[in-house]
Formats: sequence, structure tokens, C-alpha cells
Amino acid sequence: MTERIKKLEAFLLQSPDDCFLNHALALEYIKEGQDAQAQVFFEKNRTHDPGYIATYYHLGKLLERSGNTAGALSVYEDGMQCAKAAEDMHAYRELQAAYEGLAY
Repeated sequence: MTERIKKLEAFLLQSPDDCFLNHALALEYIKEGQDAQAQVFFEKNRTHDPGYIATYYHLGKLLERSGNTAGALSVYEDGMQCAKAAEDMHAYRELQAAYEGLAY
């Protein structure tokens, strides 16, 4: 376990529902090759704050790597809906490109 992971976990003890911290920790787990652990934190964000748009792209990519194409497409679709509702067209286009790259 890296020092960054330890620090992020310590911060999360104080703020367990902080989406930024959960997201950062998930990305650190991905760097360590621990996709299953990363998925736990991405899913926590989706449950706690479905409007935290950054989660969708990275979770979709994680699911793609694991061979879960249907799951990845579903996550991208959900993310596009959230991005559109938030009027975040940059995120929408990134999610759309990921979706189209996988679907077609």
C-alpha cells in the first residue's frame, strides 16, 4: 500500500462521503492494479452523489478493462445523462466518445 493511499484513507475516516477523496483513492488503487478495490470507491460515489460526473468515465474504463462491456456502456449512458443535466458538455463529449468507441 502506497503512502498516498494511506493518506487518502486517513482523510476518508474524517469525511467518508467526500466524492473527491473517494475518486482520488479509486485512481490510486487503479495505479496499483487493484481494480476491484477501485470499483468499490467509484460505486460509493455513484450511490452517494450520482451527479459526481468524473466517476462515470473512470468507472466505465475500469469495467471495459475487466471485460464488462455491457456494464461499461451502461455507466457511460448514465454519465451522459448526468453530464447533460449538469450542462457539462465537455464531460458529455468525453463520455459519448468512450461510449461510441466501445459500442461501434
